[in-house]
Amino acid sequence: MAVKLRLCRMGKKRQPIYKLVAADARSPRDGKYIEAIGSYNPKTEPATIEIKEDRALYWLGCGAQPTTTVKTLLSKEGILLKKELIKEGLSEDVISAKMEEWGNNKEAKLEKNKAKKEKAKAEQKRIEEEKKAKEAEAAEAKDTASEEVSAEENTDTE
Repeated sequence: MAVKLRLCRMGKKRQPIYKLVAADARSPRDGKYIEAIGSYNPKTEPATIEIKEDRALYWLGCGAQPTTTVKTLLSKEGILLKKELIKEGLSEDVISAKMEEWGNNKEAKLEKNKAKKEKAKAEQKRIEEEKKAKEAEAAEAKDTASEEVSAEENTDTE
């Protein structure tokens, strides 16, 4: 029996929540599954991913094939990295050290991206403010020009 790790859709219309399940490859997407090993909620900011690491490693060790989306989720959680480190035959201490280093690098990258987004947002706000100021100046210049024209017409008629 070919086992796949895939997502099973739950939730209401336009509010998806997915279960990460180990299922027979022949069963339908939301059909019968062998074991639920986690959940994924893409609607939260950032997306919520909860996976039972030991069960995911068990099923990957048994030869279960993850779908592309599940593979991405496992990679984001570091489970695929841990599987590769175990496969290399490293000791538990070395694996935990490498996983901690990976976690620190991930956090640093997230902070860097967050700072970059905030900087881009501030730049966008500054550009909008400059645009509004230019529009206000243009409107003011137009008003003064129309006042000058009306003042000239009044002096010409006198």
